[in-house]
Amino acid sequence: MKQLNQEEAQRICERVMGFSKADECRVSINGSRTGNIRYAQNSVTTAGLNQDRQLAVSVAFGKRQGTATINEFDDKSLEKVVRRAEDVARLAPENPEFLPAIGKQAFKPSNAYFAPTAAIDPEFRAEVASHSILAGRKNKLLTAGFFTDSTGFSAIANSNGLFGFEQSTDCSFTCTARTEDGRGSGWVTRYAGDVRRFDAREASNVAIEKALRSVDAKALEPGRYTVILEPAAASELLGRLFNAFDARRADEGRSFLSKKGGGNRLGEKLFDDQVNVWSDPWDKELPVSPWGNDMMARERADLIKGGKVASLNYSRFWAAKQGARAVARPGNMIMAGGTKSLEQLIASTKKGVLVTRAWYIRSVDPQSLLLTGLTRDGTFYIENGKIKHPIKNFRFNESPVTMLNNLEEMGKSVLVGGDETMTTMVPSLKIRDFNFTSLSDAV
Repeated sequence: MKQLNQEEAQRICERVMGFSKADECRVSINGSRTGNIRYAQNSVTTAGLNQDRQLAVSVAFGKRQGTATINEFDDKSLEKVVRRAEDVARLAPENPEFLPAIGKQAFKPSNAYFAPTAAIDPEFRAEVASHSILAGRKNKLLTAGFFTDSTGFSAIANSNGLFGFEQSTDCSFTCTARTEDGRGSGWVTRYAGDVRRFDAREASNVAIEKALRSVDAKALEPGRYTVILEPAAASELLGRLFNAFDARRADEGRSFLSKKGGGNRLGEKLFDDQVNVWSDPWDKELPVSPWGNDMMARERADLIKGGKVASLNYSRFWAAKQGARAVARPGNMIMAGGTKSLEQLIASTKKGVLVTRAWYIRSVDPQSLLLTGLTRDGTFYIENGKIKHPIKNFRFNESPVTMLNNLEEMGKSVLVGGDETMTTMVPSLKIRDFNFTSLSDAV
């Protein structure tokens, strides 16, 4: 299925809005070409390529709003989807939080498209899998993994004259390596917008090395330990923190950023002085869409600066209600790191635990951001600056808020990845008094 360029997308958006008889009309078009390869037990299991385009139209009569979607783009289909949205709007109750469509926005391009990623073909995907499979067989390990690459575009428009268009690419990879007897397991994840920053052989070797080193894990008593979280593990925990910087949730008492008696904790110092986190749609390492929710233009913004809460996200409705400035939800989060490598963090640790992966994380208390989860796929005991031996996995109960108050050192910040709403760049974190509550038999 052909992906649209800017001129084609704009023409379709204008055509859709021309069919509308409502008070206002908003249009979004998204298209993607996504390839993948999956392997398990040292053998490819599936491979595929999916291409799709979808259009969504939202119309309003006063405060009554209706939305409909379609993946056909001939004039008859476009008019049909507009009429369907209008029928829904006429039947809908009034939305008390409805706001008219936003006006024109200045969308600065984020340069999230990389031609080498868009050029990935089945042969490239097969080579990615072969690095893990062949290295696994050589080391008498079983490997399983998933590589996916995506090339896509997005277009938005409304009847107030707004229009935006962007193209993007990305690729992601995960690999698990296990010993044949199931006593050792290693894991790795990688993400990149530009595939030239991805090395399948290097990534696979990380998982394989961890699998070989994690055999014959010893039990360590649960308790509070100095812990070194590798970037992927740190990202899994900090992602819950980054997603909580919403002003409405805080003002309504549903967040760790809620203030007793009402209001939020904007401007308060809640973390260690070393903690600095920001969002930047135009960052060279992880560029993201220049617009966010409600078609608002994104901007570079500090979330945490010197340990203080520097900004919160305000929807247009909540900003109007609170007399604040609307701020679009970020698409990426970047945490400043230090200069040390992971090996240097280990070397500076007298006693501690190295965690490869945080897994099956669940919320315990949103107001303190207390989380529970498990370590997996490579957990090691550190003594006198060296990894002494593998240890059995733990369940933990910990809050990223507490973690960032118990921060001792940070490694270099690296691109970890994320999901369709957020990508992250975080460092390895050395944390004191991390709370391991019980042992886990899982490897």
